[in-house]
Amino acid sequence: MKRQTQTPNQAPDPTRRAFVKGAGIGAVTIAASAIAGTQAAQASGPEPEASSEAVGVLIDLTRCSGCNSCALACKAANRMPEPEIVPTKLDSSALSFVDDCQVACGDTVHVKRQCMQCLRPGCVSACTVGALRKTPEGPVVYDADKCIGCRYCQYACPFGVPTYEWNNPLGLIAKCQLCVKRLHAGELPACVGACPNGALRFGKRQELLAQARAQIASEPGAYIDHVYGEHEAGGTSMLYLSSFPFAELGFPSLDGQPVPHYAEAIMQQTPWIALSVASLATMMHLILKRRGEVAAFQPSKSATPHDHDGGAA
Repeated sequence: MKRQTQTPNQAPDPTRRAFVKGAGIGAVTIAASAIAGTQAAQASGPEPEASSEAVGVLIDLTRCSGCNSCALACKAANRMPEPEIVPTKLDSSALSFVDDCQVACGDTVHVKRQCMQCLRPGCVSACTVGALRKTPEGPVVYDADKCIGCRYCQYACPFGVPTYEWNNPLGLIAKCQLCVKRLHAGELPACVGACPNGALRFGKRQELLAQARAQIASEPGAYIDHVYGEHEAGGTSMLYLSSFPFAELGFPSLDGQPVPHYAEAIMQQTPWIALSVASLATMMHLILKRRGEVAAFQPSKSATPHDHDGGAA
């Protein structure tokens, strides 16, 4: 009597239903996570508008001598590494630095760089977990406990400010927060308090704008007729006066449209992009898994097509 054996053609096919089920579950799970992240960021509603009491800093580049007192004070106040070394760029060890810019006439202009503390910040709009928040008093603050290291804030910032700690396994973001803790304690931002030349002026943003316009009107030969940050990207809390066009100093040319107008449109597509990628990845995984199961069931080449009990049928 012959003992029946399963051939590859007779093998049960448990993978088709599992494939469809697994692909659906995997895609829906990841898409739901992405959608939930976006909805969580939107659940709290729009960020509060800056009040009339919102503060800022007016930076007069005609008075800056490039002494770097502001940058070193910033490092000390924020307990950054190597506080005695003058920084040359924004990174996880420096939230501010003084950039030496060569202009067309050959002069060197010292430009303080840091977070611009936008009135409607793109970084806040792009953050899906609420790690970045715009406060009514002005500073854009960062909560490392909420950050997932997605770096959307970097892509959304038109000024290239947020930096990523590549050597940190938690992947945290670093940016100036306008010394918000010092402000709550009634103190000046560290950079403003350290400037020996009066190039940095702290106060209410509305009052700083009025002072800036008055300076331009009283000394038209000393300044170009432009307060950078008054309108750019919807307005910023860091304002600049200069005797040279800001484009020559490396400032991006931006209109008055707030960055979140663009960032939110991109972020609305994020869940669907995640869904497409997740579906493809899940299907590929199940296809490869099925191939492995079928290959494992194949009889070896040395086996005969039929196995006999040894006697005649």
